[in-house]
Amino acid sequence: QINKYIFCITIQIRFLLLQNRQGKTRLSKWYIPFSDENEKNKIERDIHRMVITRDKNYSSFIEYESYKVIYRRYAGLFFTLGVDVNANELLALETIHLFVELLDAYFSYVCELDIVFNFNKVYSILDEFILSGEVQESAKIEILDRVRDLEKLE
Repeated sequence: QINKYIFCITIQIRFLLLQNRQGKTRLSKWYIPFSDENEKNKIERDIHRMVITRDKNYSSFIEYESYKVIYRRYAGLFFTLGVDVNANELLALETIHLFVELLDAYFSYVCELDIVFNFNKVYSILDEFILSGEVQESAKIEILDRVRDLEKLE
């Protein structure tokens, strides 16, 4: 008899940032509380400075304060996750990629302007995908169906 075990590997996401090359934050979602807005702004500036100046030959993983920062560049946008230091980097990269695929499927090849002018839809997609810093659903069709169902209620 073979015992089958299902292991659920999750990462605890602390924050998600979408920034352009100029450092403008197009989307931010914080899953941990901060006492003041200046601290968030400092983290955004520091992360952008590290990511934009980083050589392409280096990995997409950076340790910053008590976080591990995982980023990936798609066109002119940097998608960045802040996770626990002991989190699985490849799982975080896959989370970023799935979020980009969701945006591409919803907007038919997403661009920065789609995010700027439809930020409420982007947050809706993100909230169906990640809840309280953990991935809740990984099936693209399921997430997009939920978002479309919510649109019908509006």
